[in-house]
Amino acid sequence: MPTVITKRGTTFLPENSNPTQEKFINYLMKDGKKTIARKIFSQTLKTISKKTNSDPEKVFKTAIENVKPHMEVKPKRIGGAVYQIPLEVKGSRQLALAFRWILKAARDKKGSPMAGRLATELIEASNEQGSSVKKKIDTERMAAANKAFAHFAKY
Repeated sequence: MPTVITKRGTTFLPENSNPTQEKFINYLMKDGKKTIARKIFSQTLKTISKKTNSDPEKVFKTAIENVKPHMEVKPKRIGGAVYQIPLEVKGSRQLALAFRWILKAARDKKGSPMAGRLATELIEASNEQGSSVKKKIDTERMAAANKAFAHFAKY
């Protein structure tokens, strides 16, 4: 029974897993049903290994890296007008947004089991394609378009 020491104390970490995967399983979980989320995730990894003939953990990791946004916009009200101000995204928020976008893209696809949809989305994201990567590109493009308002970030 391996455990990990975090800022908030020690947590249980099952074998064949790492903290990033556990965090993703927590995002995948609905209504507190973690065993179902774990089964879906393990089936997803098996499907990825069948479809790509490569290491599923590596595909998962590259997919997360490809979906992490570096810039985003935040609305800020200044003098009665609302400006979209571009800001850098912190590491923990990058991970949260990447997980959220990948899961939303997988849940929006209909017609097959969740493990298959999630595997497809992760494979597409690792190849820099798919809905979640498009969402990242749109977010960063919006931040680049609003670069003129970057000086408002200090307020």
